[in-house]
Amino acid sequence: MTTPKNSTDKHCYFCVNQIDNINYKDTATLQRFMSHYCRIVPGRRTGLCTKHQRKVATAIKRAREMGLLPFVRK
Repeated sequence: MTTPKNSTDKHCYFCVNQIDNINYKDTATLQRFMSHYCRIVPGRRTGLCTKHQRKVATAIKRAREMGLLPFVRK
């Protein structure tokens, strides 16, 4: 029986909840994947799979361009 080194296994939020599309207008969900400095948190820390990490990053960038999320926090 193999056990993982880290006892806190991370699972992809979108795969577990069966969410297909990631909307850039859903800022509450997107802020979960941003640090308090408004930087995009890497997938190894959030536990997102590669596919959803790319979609989240794109959605955050679109929300920033539309003015829904800040680029930096003062």
